[in-house]
Amino acid sequence: MAEDRKVYSIKEDNLGEVNIADEVVTIIAGLAATEVEGVSSMAGNITNELVSKLGRKNLAKGVKVEVLDNCVTVDIALNIAYGYAIPKISAKVQEKVKTAIESMTGLEVNAVNVRIASVDMAGSR
Repeated sequence: MAEDRKVYSIKEDNLGEVNIADEVVTIIAGLAATEVEGVSSMAGNITNELVSKLGRKNLAKGVKVEVLDNCVTVDIALNIAYGYAIPKISAKVQEKVKTAIESMTGLEVNAVNVRIASVDMAGSR
C-alpha cells in the first residue's frame, strides 16, 4: 500500500532548505479539528476504518490536503457529537485548522471545506 508522498519546500536560503511532507499538513489539520469541542471523531473511508480497527493509528483519516504554490486547500470529514450546533462547530474547525497549518508550516490556507459525515449519538438520551 505505498502511496505517493508529496514534499513541499517551505524555506530555502543560504542555510539550506526546509521541506515538509503533505502527510504532515494532513495530520496537523486532523489534530486541530479534533481539538474542537463537539467534534466526536474524524470520518474516513472504508479503508481507513478497516486500518484503524486493525490497530494502526491513522491521524490523517478523513482529511484531504492539496497544496499548490504554497497555498493549501483542506477537505475534512467529521463526525459531530449530538447536541452541538453544526454551523458553530464547523466555523470553529475551519478557524482552528487554518490557524494551525499557517502557524506551524508557514503555508497559506485558501479554504477549509468541512463535511459532517455523521452525528455521534453516544452519551445522548
